[in-house]
Amino acid sequence: MKIKEIVEKFGLEVKSAPDQLDNEVIGGYASDLLSDVMAHSKVGNIWITLQTHQNIVAVATLKELSGIIITNNRNPEEETQKKAEEERIPIMVTNLSSFEMVGRLYQSGITGA
Repeated sequence: MKIKEIVEKFGLEVKSAPDQLDNEVIGGYASDLLSDVMAHSKVGNIWITLQTHQNIVAVATLKELSGIIITNNRNPEEETQKKAEEERIPIMVTNLSSFEMVGRLYQSGITGA
């Protein structure tokens, strides 16, 4: 599934790198602990988090993640958005909780495996 399909299906708001919505999502990972994401996420995962600071972009770049979904109606900090644009990492936001977002992604066929 491509990020643009996820954006459309779940009504996500794109905050950065709208030209990268053709990135393929091959799985998902949910965590708010950066070291956990660095240790366990996989290339092509979409990352679900509450974090909004620019270190999320560094982790997503390092792990070659397809994008980041920030939950609970939070928005990325201005510097985070700028860094995401530079690194071409799509950041999307939703008012859903992380639990709800993960459940919906899973029902759509995106697993953590």
